[in-house]
Amino acid sequence: MFEDKRTKVRMTFLVILLGISSMFVAVVSDHWAVLNARVEHLNATCEAAHFGLWRLCKKSIFMRVEDPGGSSCGPISLPGAKNCSYFKHFTSGEEAELFEVETQKEYNISAAAIAVFSLAFMMLGTLCLIGSFGRGRDYLLRPAGMFFAFAGLCIIISVEVMRQSVKRMIDSDETIWIQYYYSWSFACACSAFVLLFLSGIALLLISMPHMPRNSWETCMDAEPEPLD
Repeated sequence: MFEDKRTKVRMTFLVILLGISSMFVAVVSDHWAVLNARVEHLNATCEAAHFGLWRLCKKSIFMRVEDPGGSSCGPISLPGAKNCSYFKHFTSGEEAELFEVETQKEYNISAAAIAVFSLAFMMLGTLCLIGSFGRGRDYLLRPAGMFFAFAGLCIIISVEVMRQSVKRMIDSDETIWIQYYYSWSFACACSAFVLLFLSGIALLLISMPHMPRNSWETCMDAEPEPLD
């Protein structure tokens, strides 16, 4: 690998490390979305929740003053009793009142499964990229770029599935939630998509064969014509 190409790969690898960090934070954390229930009256307890791909955390908040933004419970940063549990369709026996509709469960299972595929592509891309630093292994840059691009595409699909999941919960009459907003885990997932996808495309471009800068390079590299 030429020195200038090696430098470009190393710089791209630093960006990929940022994307990997954002990806892991998004997958293991449970602040993709924050949900708020309706406040019936003041000086009473209401419910708010935040959740990710694997776990739901519900919080009972005692509302003393009216929410200036409307009649919803929260903000979730207020003190209150917190109870976290893994989703029922991942761990049997756990409570999951949030997912009362069967199709809602399928949404969340799909988002989690696609995120796992993204992690697998990311690990394969990392192995290929590390292997490409060996002598005469430039050919591994191309599969590494493809794996990282696929990882980025998978995580943005997971983000979209999660977005549709939240929207369905808010629109459903079978849930108590009336208001929502996306939190920092959601932002980490979106950042991971941008960093991994663009880095994958960059590796594919770097792995392309060298193009001549001018016509003289092509002429000098051409095979001499045989003399009659």
